[in-house]
Amino acid sequence: MSDIAAIDLFCGAGGLTHGLIKAGVKVVAGFDIQRSCKYAYERNNAGARFFDKDVRLLTGIELNSLYPTGSLRLLAGCAPCQPFSTYSQGRDVRSDKKWPLLYAFSRLINQSLPELVTMENVPDVTRHEVYHDFVEELKGLGYRVWAQKIYCPDYGIPQSRNRHVLLASRLADINMLGPLRKPKKYKTVKQTIGRLPPIKAGEQCEKDRLHIAAGLSSTNMARIKHSKPGGTWRDWPENLRAECHRKESGKTYVGVYGRMSWDNVSPTITTQSYGFGNGRFGHPEQDRAISLREAAMLQTFPKSYQFLPPGEKVQIAPIGTMIGNAVPVALGKVIGKSFKQHVLSIN
Repeated sequence: MSDIAAIDLFCGAGGLTHGLIKAGVKVVAGFDIQRSCKYAYERNNAGARFFDKDVRLLTGIELNSLYPTGSLRLLAGCAPCQPFSTYSQGRDVRSDKKWPLLYAFSRLINQSLPELVTMENVPDVTRHEVYHDFVEELKGLGYRVWAQKIYCPDYGIPQSRNRHVLLASRLADINMLGPLRKPKKYKTVKQTIGRLPPIKAGEQCEKDRLHIAAGLSSTNMARIKHSKPGGTWRDWPENLRAECHRKESGKTYVGVYGRMSWDNVSPTITTQSYGFGNGRFGHPEQDRAISLREAAMLQTFPKSYQFLPPGEKVQIAPIGTMIGNAVPVALGKVIGKSFKQHVLSIN
């Protein structure tokens, strides 16, 4: 069986790359314009080189020069999802600089013609013309395409995250591996972060500097003390409720200022999951939002994953963005295993 070698476009801190490596795929390079991701990407993914370069300036010749001779080439391109997100509905995203990136990915596939291709994005990507152009381009180049919405807890990811995954092959028909867990066996918040040492809001763990929680204002501290796991701001006394929640338009919006539940999966981890008011990101029992390490572990990064060099001060917002933008490692591993099984089946 030929070995699979991958290049990860829009690689960020390396969630997809790390998962592919865990599946036995050799990742040779990652590209991203966020140079701050370079340390995390290379430190945790031996053999994969980080390139600080805009994919719109890349060529297929450059990509093909990086693949080992004789390998089956996998090109991964999980473009930033903001233009396709439900949060963008109702506003004009055509001017968003991220919008053309899927076309840039398509151009690179056309120029390099790798045997294998994958992308991952929000489910709403399928509502946009650029996505359908992308799929038609793949089919026109002779790729067999599998593309479906998947529910992350089915694959051992402890967050209620829906994603659209596409796998394509020029070799034969391809499918993603089926669900690995049933609902009664979903990995829970407690199973994922329950053993981390307790910390307070605004505090950093001495043994793990990424286990750091954002501070809380006196008002938000009072609010979280009245918050119940799985509950809403409706559990608070009237005087603690935000002004927007008192309006008729805000009464049904209960997806913020909540605690997670130990025995359930977490909400989707976002770039702002370190903030209590940004979603249901309150710790199940401690009076604080989840820490950066907890967010990373809910994204299925190993507890040992390093996001910044030794001695460098932890800045919560930039690292929170790295973590929230990542493809969950466990999803990357399933994608990698799907390609490995695909290649094995045709040899």
